Amino acid sequence: MNIPEDLKYTKDHEWIKVEGSKGTIGITDYAQGELGDIIYLDIPTLGNVKQGDSFGTIEAVKTVADMNAPVSGKITEMNSAVNDNPASVNQDPYGAGWMAKIELSNPSELDSLLTPAAYKELVGA
Repeated sequence: MNIPEDLKYTKDHEWIKVEGSKGTIGITDYAQGELGDIIYLDIPTLGNVKQGDSFGTIEAVKTVADMNAPVSGKITEMNSAVNDNPASVNQDPYGAGWMAKIELSNPSELDSLLTPAAYKELVGA
């Protein structure tokens, strides 16, 4: 299982990579493995979200799950390529399979997220 050291994680299996005041969000390798083959993503709108709010759904063969914002901010971009090729989330969850970009409104919320070591412990890696 791949758990990159340069990311922060949520207990709901989202990740965020922060660069300055912006972050890239996706779901973890563990999450995509548990979901199985991803067939559809729905990230409906750009705009403001609060930490923990749903910003879209991810549909797999097994289930439909909400994707929750790891931090508060403004969703500024969605990865439209994952709608054309949802399998990219299964194949490359930390690269081509990213979901959205967010402009952080409260960077201190990053402190409430899991470190890679804490996330490894959560998923038993």
